Order: sequence, then C-alpha cells, then structure tokens
Amino acid sequence: MTLPCCTSQAEAPSGTSQNTTRSRTARDGPPVHVPTAPAPLHVRYDTVRAASVAFAQGLSDADATVQSMPDASPIKWHLAHTTWFFETFLLGEPGALSGKRYRPYDPRFTYLFNSYYEAAGPRHPRPQRGLLTRPTLDDVLRYRQHVDIAMHELLLHADPPADVCALITLGLHHEEQHQELMHTDLLHLFAQNPLRPAHRLPSSVCEIAPPLQWITHDAGQHRIGHPGESSGHFAFDCETPAHDVLLRPFAIASRVVTNGEWLAFVEDGGYRTAGLWLSDGWATVQREGWGHPLYWEWHDGEWQSMTLAGMQPVDHDAPVRHISYFEADAFARWAGKRLPTEQEWEVAASTASSAQPAMAQCYGPVWQWTASPYVAYPGFRTAAGAVGEYNGKFMCGQFVLRGGSLATPPGHARATYRNFFYPHQRWQFCGLRLAEDR
Repeated sequence: MTLPCCTSQAEAPSGTSQNTTRSRTARDGPPVHVPTAPAPLHVRYDTVRAASVAFAQGLSDADATVQSMPDASPIKWHLAHTTWFFETFLLGEPGALSGKRYRPYDPRFTYLFNSYYEAAGPRHPRPQRGLLTRPTLDDVLRYRQHVDIAMHELLLHADPPADVCALITLGLHHEEQHQELMHTDLLHLFAQNPLRPAHRLPSSVCEIAPPLQWITHDAGQHRIGHPGESSGHFAFDCETPAHDVLLRPFAIASRVVTNGEWLAFVEDGGYRTAGLWLSDGWATVQREGWGHPLYWEWHDGEWQSMTLAGMQPVDHDAPVRHISYFEADAFARWAGKRLPTEQEWEVAASTASSAQPAMAQCYGPVWQWTASPYVAYPGFRTAAGAVGEYNGKFMCGQFVLRGGSLATPPGHARATYRNFFYPHQRWQFCGLRLAEDR
C-alpha cells in the first residue's frame, strides 16, 4: 500500500481552531490548510500516518537514530512506537480482523517499541533508545506499511464497533502528540551539532507584538473541563470530567511574553538573583548554568536561536520559547505578576466579550506554563486495561501548560487541553502569559 504524501499536520501553528479554514504560517514552517469538517476515520488514519512519514522525509538513517538526551527519543523510535500502538492494542486483539490471525511484522518489536505500558510487558530502557541502530529507518517504514495494510482491512472490511473506533481515534491523537515530539526532539538533536543543520526553510513571517492589555474577570463559579463523550468531540481522559470551580477576581495578559521582554529580564540579572527563584529552580540554575532560554546563543553582536530552520536572529517581538516552569515563575515574580492557574487560563480562553479584548495567542505559537500542578480532576477515573496508563499515572510532580505551540496539530488546540511537563524541562515550545490578582 502506498501512503498519500501530505504536509505534516504537526507543522501547522496551533493557533488554528478545529473549525477554521484559514491558511496559517508557522514561523518555522510552510503554510498549511486546515479542513473544516472531520474526515471519515479511514481517511483520517491515512492523513495522520502520512504526516509522520512526511516529517521524516529528508532525514538520514543517522538523523533518525541518534538520541540527544533521555527526555528525547529518536525519530525512528517515534515512527515505530506509534505503529506499535496500533499493532498492540488493536491488531493484536483476538478477532480484530474478523477472525483472521494478524501476523506481526517482527515479534521482537513488541519489546523495542513499548514506551511505558507496564501491562503490555517489558521494554527497552528509554535512555538507550538511541542505541538501536537496527532496525534501520527503511525497515521501520516497512513496519509501518505492514501495520497500515492490516489496519485498512480492519477499517474498511471488518466494520469495527464503536469501542474499536474510539481506540483507533485515541491512537491517532496519540500519534499526533508524537508528531509534536518529533519536532522538538529533532530540534534538540540538531542543536547539539556544531553545523546547526536545518530541517526546513526559514519562514519570512515577521512578528509584531501588540500592546499588552489586561483582561479582567470577576469572581464567581465557572464550569471547566471537557464534557466527554456527550459532546461528540474527542478529549483525553485527563481533560474530564467537567466540573465547577470558584475563582477570585483576576486579570490575565492579552498576549504572551516576548523575547524582548525576556531580554530585559536577562539584562537585569534575573538569572543571577536568587530571590526571584523557587528553591529547586535556583538549584537548577546553579547546576545547569542557565543564563538565557534554551537555544539562545550570542553571535556577532546579537542573540540568535536554534530553530528547525537553523540558527536565526532572536526576534524581539516574537514570543519567548524554550523556557522551563522555573524560569517562567521567576520572570513573573520579577515582573511583579504571577502565572495564571489552569482554571483561570481556561475561563479566560473560553470567555469572549465586546467589553474587553480577547486573549490573543491562545493556541500558539508557544505552550503557556500555568501555576497549577498536574493532578486529577474531581471524579477522574482511569480507563480499564493498558490504555488506562496513558495519562493518569503521570499525575505527580509536573505542571500544566495550556494552549498549544507552532508544532501542535490543529485538532489539539482547545480550551480544555492539558499538557504537562516537569518544571525543569524546556526543550518543548514553552512560554508564558502573566496574570495578577484583582
């Protein structure tokens, strides 16, 4: 089976909503067009799967094999793991193909490409994924085709029931999450190379930061979270259940913090002032030698930053990115403000009024750190079986980010989406938006 060639959805800026038809341009990527209505499941399957392969086009086997740090995974591993998901949780189930027995491409891949699913069996250690010189990238692509052929039989001929369709949909959203990780992991890898290679052409987009305004919200009770299956739209389990929260009066910035504003923090000694930092954050600054966002470098009298288009001048009007929670919290304290809670962020993103400006840059080009720890919503229950390990078991020691980034697939840009990372991590496209009490 030949997969159709298409532009990766993960190259789209996540400022695009699910219902828009406008073409948008990411700073590091080409214009993309977002469809207005959901496609049939088998079409969506082909589109998402082809997008992963399209991202890998032009990469050498070495590019796709190397692992630059334990938090990142090789492109080859992402391509295989997302395939393993469908093979393990769908094709491996008895009767998945109308009674036919699915023949695995290589039974050894079950061990190599499991990520963290304890119920699915043992797995290759995460920090050693970059040692997998075999299978080759070509073999991984053949593995994907093998599984796609079987999935097509399941989708087109086996008339899968609703629960199987729901699991396929989860697998597609899971793969789109890995498409975003492919962007950030490859960027981290290329940033370690003194040649500073590029994966795409630079964008000609010029950022112009609008004046910052404060959007006020009165105290009151608000409904947040995703309503779940009753809405007819997909959501990850950690976005549910919908529930009421009580908020105090607050104000939130109309836009995210820019590179120019962050540079003022740097030049004012923000990274050298212990009183601005949480204890763990200051210890991290001291240990890692942080003095600016990840990928910033001083060259020829100006700040430059590594991007997927290679080294580019830091645009002072563009949103700052590649900062940790610790850095975002310290900046907010330096600015005399604070980070919004995830509840405040969702209420602000969901509320539009002619009496006040709308919150700009809700869904890109950077994820926005919130002050909220990643914990379960009231009434949350993990799903049965191995897929119950998808989100729930990570609800400890991490912080929530809201919105989306330039690498976030458009369908993931929604007010209820909860991203989460550890407070020291900054290789993702992460920035911040300020808030204050009123």
